[in-house]
Amino acid sequence: MKRRSQTQAQAPKEATKKGKEKAGALTLDQFSSDVIWQLASQYWSPDTKSDHLPYNATIIEQIYADEMTSGKGSARRINMLEFSQYLEQFLWPNYKREKATHAHLMSIVIMANEKFRERVEVWNVFEQLPEQYPAFFRHVLETCLPKPGTKENRSTFRERTALLMFLNHCFNSMEIELCREQAKRLVSLSMWHCLQPRRREQELRDVPEWRKYWKRLQKKEKDSPKPDVMWERHFMQNLIIDFLRILERIPAEGELNNNVVHYCERFLEFIIDLEALLPTRRFFNTVLDDCHLIVRALMSPLVQREEGKLFGQLLDMLKFYTRFEINDVTGNSLTDHDMTQLHYKKITSLQRAMFAKFTSLRTFALSNVATVDNRESLEKHFGTLDANGLKQIASFLNLVPDEAVEPFQWHRLDEDFLRELLVTRHEKRCSQLEALNEMPLYPTEQIIWDENVVPSEYYTGDTCLALPKLNLQFLTLHDYLLRNFNLFRLESTYEIRQDIEDAVSRMLPWQSEDGDVVFGGWARMALPIASFAVVEVAKPHLGEKKPSRVRADVGVTLSVRHEIKKEWENLRKHDVCFLITVKPTQPYGTKYNPREPFIPQVGLVSVRGCEVEGMLDANGRVIEDGPEPRPQLPGEQRSYRVWLDSNQYRMDMDDLQDGSDDVYESFNILMRRKPKENNFKAVLETIRHLMNTECVVPPWLHDILLGYGDPGAAHYSNMPNQERTLEFNDTFLDYAHLKASFPDYELKCEAAEDSREPPYRLTFEDVAEQRDSDAEEETEQPATTKSIVVQPYKYEARGPYPSDKPKQNCIRFTPTQIEAIRAGMQPGLTLVVGPPGTGKTDVAVQIISNIYHNQPNQRTLIVTHSNQALNQLFEKIMALDIDERHLLRLGHGEETLETEKDYSRYGRVNYVLAKRMDLLSQVQRLQEAVGVSGDNAYTCETAGYFYLYNVMARWEKFQSQMEAQRDETDMDKLCALFETEFPFAKFFADAPQPLFKANSFAELMRVAESNFRYISDIFTELEEFRAFELLRTGLDRSKYLLVKEAKIIAMTCTHAALKRKELVNLGFRYDNILMEESAQILEIETFIPLLLQNPLDGLNRLKRWIMIGDHHQLPPVIKNMAFQKYSNMEQSLFTRLVRLGVPTVDLDGQGRARSSICDLYKWRYKKLADLQHIFEHDEYKKANPGLAYDYQLINVDDFKGVGESEPNPFFYQNLAEAEYIVALYMYMRLLGYPAAKISILTTYNGQKHLIRDVINARCGNNPLIGWPHKITTVDKYQGQQNDYILISLVRTKAVGHLRDVRRLIVAMSRARLGLYVFGRVSLFKNCLELQQTFKLLTQRPLKLRLVSSDEYPTERLTTDPVTNDSSRNIENMSEMAEFVYQLYTKKLEQLKDTLPSEEELRAMRRQLPTDDDDEASEEPAAATQLEDEPPQKRAAKEKKTAAVFKPTPILNEIHVDEAEVEQLDAPSEMDTETSEQQTTEETTKTDES
Repeated sequence: MKRRSQTQAQAPKEATKKGKEKAGALTLDQFSSDVIWQLASQYWSPDTKSDHLPYNATIIEQIYADEMTSGKGSARRINMLEFSQYLEQFLWPNYKREKATHAHLMSIVIMANEKFRERVEVWNVFEQLPEQYPAFFRHVLETCLPKPGTKENRSTFRERTALLMFLNHCFNSMEIELCREQAKRLVSLSMWHCLQPRRREQELRDVPEWRKYWKRLQKKEKDSPKPDVMWERHFMQNLIIDFLRILERIPAEGELNNNVVHYCERFLEFIIDLEALLPTRRFFNTVLDDCHLIVRALMSPLVQREEGKLFGQLLDMLKFYTRFEINDVTGNSLTDHDMTQLHYKKITSLQRAMFAKFTSLRTFALSNVATVDNRESLEKHFGTLDANGLKQIASFLNLVPDEAVEPFQWHRLDEDFLRELLVTRHEKRCSQLEALNEMPLYPTEQIIWDENVVPSEYYTGDTCLALPKLNLQFLTLHDYLLRNFNLFRLESTYEIRQDIEDAVSRMLPWQSEDGDVVFGGWARMALPIASFAVVEVAKPHLGEKKPSRVRADVGVTLSVRHEIKKEWENLRKHDVCFLITVKPTQPYGTKYNPREPFIPQVGLVSVRGCEVEGMLDANGRVIEDGPEPRPQLPGEQRSYRVWLDSNQYRMDMDDLQDGSDDVYESFNILMRRKPKENNFKAVLETIRHLMNTECVVPPWLHDILLGYGDPGAAHYSNMPNQERTLEFNDTFLDYAHLKASFPDYELKCEAAEDSREPPYRLTFEDVAEQRDSDAEEETEQPATTKSIVVQPYKYEARGPYPSDKPKQNCIRFTPTQIEAIRAGMQPGLTLVVGPPGTGKTDVAVQIISNIYHNQPNQRTLIVTHSNQALNQLFEKIMALDIDERHLLRLGHGEETLETEKDYSRYGRVNYVLAKRMDLLSQVQRLQEAVGVSGDNAYTCETAGYFYLYNVMARWEKFQSQMEAQRDETDMDKLCALFETEFPFAKFFADAPQPLFKANSFAELMRVAESNFRYISDIFTELEEFRAFELLRTGLDRSKYLLVKEAKIIAMTCTHAALKRKELVNLGFRYDNILMEESAQILEIETFIPLLLQNPLDGLNRLKRWIMIGDHHQLPPVIKNMAFQKYSNMEQSLFTRLVRLGVPTVDLDGQGRARSSICDLYKWRYKKLADLQHIFEHDEYKKANPGLAYDYQLINVDDFKGVGESEPNPFFYQNLAEAEYIVALYMYMRLLGYPAAKISILTTYNGQKHLIRDVINARCGNNPLIGWPHKITTVDKYQGQQNDYILISLVRTKAVGHLRDVRRLIVAMSRARLGLYVFGRVSLFKNCLELQQTFKLLTQRPLKLRLVSSDEYPTERLTTDPVTNDSSRNIENMSEMAEFVYQLYTKKLEQLKDTLPSEEELRAMRRQLPTDDDDEASEEPAAATQLEDEPPQKRAAKEKKTAAVFKPTPILNEIHVDEAEVEQLDAPSEMDTETSEQQTTEETTKTDES
């Protein structure tokens, strides 16, 4: 759907009106005139604290009755109350359990739920009065389960749903101590008091360990336990019983209260979440099983009703988790074999019961287990029993009590229930893995448009969904992978839905008069199918039901533009396309309405995915990808061979036999997708492959990944193989740097002070020495002291040439950076939190360098989120002392590396081959130098023999000769002897002379050894390159390079996910992983790189895992708001580990921004200070030219009564801010600021396109001003920086998604020297989450203050006062535009005086050289052409050049007539079209839901 910007917009007024009426869009005017705002001002608003009235409890009652439970508009009112800080300032500070009313409790619960919905911090509010929380939690429980006849018993279903949601949030926040202490008591072993005695005894008999704990509990309570304690123990069971009563009262047909359905759905969500966490399910699962909730829910009328569709999906999820493949006692994962054994155990128990109780069922009792464990067989055998017989069996198995009497009167003992209970309990469960392997990877129309599974773009968070959640903990690795698999698949499905809707709607399918399909439009990414035929269905593999391969041919007509035709012809092998069937019912000429449902308009019937094998040539053969150019095919008809999904094909054929239509006969649209967005199938296959193999995670990581055990267990200080001595190489610049880096340690160095030069070898005496277990028994470990033994050492010289000197680090690392480097060098898990500008990349590079030098046999894998970050890292690695033959860069981003060298696989192969030739030429030179005949430098092999028999022999002879002269004292004679006797002196003739110059024999020997080391390194490298002579193809050589030669391999997380199978099959190996931008990588894409190698002897060889990131900045991009909010899919593994309490190293010295700018965001971090250069460098001391302040918040009022607008849903724009920000940019450029040092950011895509349009209209083509470095969104600019940042906040009605503090931190931390924020101050300053930053911003004037007398660069210092005479306050955007125009004309006048006259220009042109050089001859020709033009035309051209910038009226789509817009903006229609095309084609994060 095209999006129009305001400068050329013709958006209908209805769209704006509809946007205003949208629920939840709170405007500032509504705030200020609303009764809530007035009450807030009187009672709790922080701005009016001094004028507050005394606390009045009736206000809570009044607000609860009038605003929160009043009906349809209550969602907006609740949102308004939450924004006004009702919970923080009024409800919680005044909560006292003994006085709190029902309204007070419910108000707190609803406000907390609203905060969770908005995804802002909640628990810090309750932590302000932690002593009140236990009583409050108990109050919540009592209201969830009220006693009959009490006030709470009158709770409505909406209230009970809210209470249930709050309870669920508590259980999902177990990392918060406040929640954990209260919640864990409800699901501890003591809750087994509510089980049937015989069932409890059975469970305790199965787990003897729990019997011990049970006895201890009994011992503690010799007397009868307190009623409160017993109530708590029975709470969960009573809640389930209450739910079952509600559920079973729902009629099979007739009217149904939606609130009841919502309560039932939320209840199942709550139970699923309890079952999906091991600490909560361990004892609760038995209680749940004893209540038979699933069986009773399956038999309830709601499942059969249309309103119960989501309820049924949630019930399936609950059924899956209650029978999950895990041992609840140990937490160990169970294999399919283990699950089968448990199933057989249940069946044999049942058979024993039958044998003992019913002689008529002896056949069943004596049957083979496999013949009686399916539903049909069980129903057949149990069908003959009456209620009494069924009850006897169930009672024998301890499933139900003998009689439904107190306290078990709630049990059902009717015949239907008992039969269903026995059948459900004993039928064979389908293997999760089998189900997964039979699942099609491509989504079909049934999933794509199922709102419960793939919700729409505008999910509000009010309803629950049938989706898995990513929280703190997972049951097993299988569970971890499965949840991520499902969510990744559904997120991809959502993107596919958007692409299908866009492409098909553009094609405008209509029904022709004869009932066929005609297309009234066209789409770049889709074509009508001319022919389709399945050409091969291969036989299934042994033991499988699906065909091993299904192939089809798709014919299309490429009657499209040349560049689009090229795109279709360049479809590569493994690209994913979609086959779509539409049967439209709309007649010719019907327009597509994007606001109406999609499927009825286009008549979509089916969607199937396929994978391209290749395009077919004229003979029907697949054209293979290769180095040869593709054959040019005549005409427009093209055919593609595609692979269909075998699982989907089998399911479709089964449906066809059942009477369904054949979907493979009706496809009429072929759709492709952009290659960058089309990786989903490969990633899903990778995850599925992982689940089918035994995932071997290092034992020190396993529990932490799942969220259990000691969070610090993998920290290097707790690792059994912690290294006591570390070589830090070039990390330290001098001894003073070393001393400052370890302020808490005492340094011991025996070397003299003048010889304490780096590098250093450090021995940490507080680390215990590693000893054998026998030695440990014999001697006690000595007491450790917090001291470091420092040993300076020398690098081994590598040769006589100056280029042989190793590259050195020149960064003076801070103590926390040194701690991060130390942690990264040690084995274990290292988490480094790097705030903006703290040198995360420098730390990462130094860790890699130190590991490379200290562990030369280990291989390190570098993984980042983006190619840009990977290239930044790689460019810094190349600057360090790392041999480039050991570097390898995988993936497609390598071409953007700012280097002439090629670090891709084939680039490295070419480098090795070239290096081999260079080294062999040196061997030839060496051969001549030592006077050996023969062709020794022909191959690496011959060179190796030459080294062994000639070079080594001469070196050993030289060593023995020199050893005899060790006692010689005449140094001149000794030096001359070394010069004459050294066998390779002629080889080093081109080195600085003399070769031997020293003051002792030992020094002379060191020089000789370094020279020999240079020669020896040549042959060592040649030995490594020998394999390249044996391997003949480029592919084999590149594989060898990856598996054997490269020591540092870099790739993006996406590449790792796509290529895992290929890497594993190659035998790829690595020992260490370093991940940059970890907080921006999806959980599953962080996990996959851990498993890019096969285990060795059943163990993973991974030794170190270093993750560097910042969880206070933006998380991974998730386009669908439901997956982002409800499923928490945006949570990275890095963030989850931080939440779990895994120890982190927090970098605390920033060197990017001015200290004043850093103050705007440093409050978010534990400790963030400025590095010394921030106060010393001139660029930080000097003021920003032409601007009074280094940062400023500029208030932007409505222009012509309009602030933000919304031409399309969630496509926000603000014309006044766009014009103002462009005017400031033009002002800065006119002063002389370089365009490359200015970036313009905004928080919404709509505004980005609008600013681009304004720049294009105002100054984009003007050589004096031009375009800034970047115009983009805050989200896209994460990880980048610039000297001057201009930000547009856009919104004037509601804060929008800037309320996510992480986005604010990114926005504030991009600038180094100047930050200028444009927005509606009165809106943002009242937002609680943003207050820390906006308090600082609002301390400065809110009108832009200029110092127009300045020029770039300025000598004015930041400390110099700015007087009123020298500065000017800009009142509004119009004034700024006028001022810039005047400045521009003034600048032009100045330039005219400096430009040469026409006569001078002609004279200069005549002096130009007139050689054959093409470039030199172009200008005179142009000059002649100008001279030949008539004077009138030339004058018109000159006039046009002088008036590039003209003050055009600022247009607004609401208040300007359409004809006037067209007349004024006609020249820029092409620009609008380009902007719209970018909008539809660019992949960006959904603005806001």
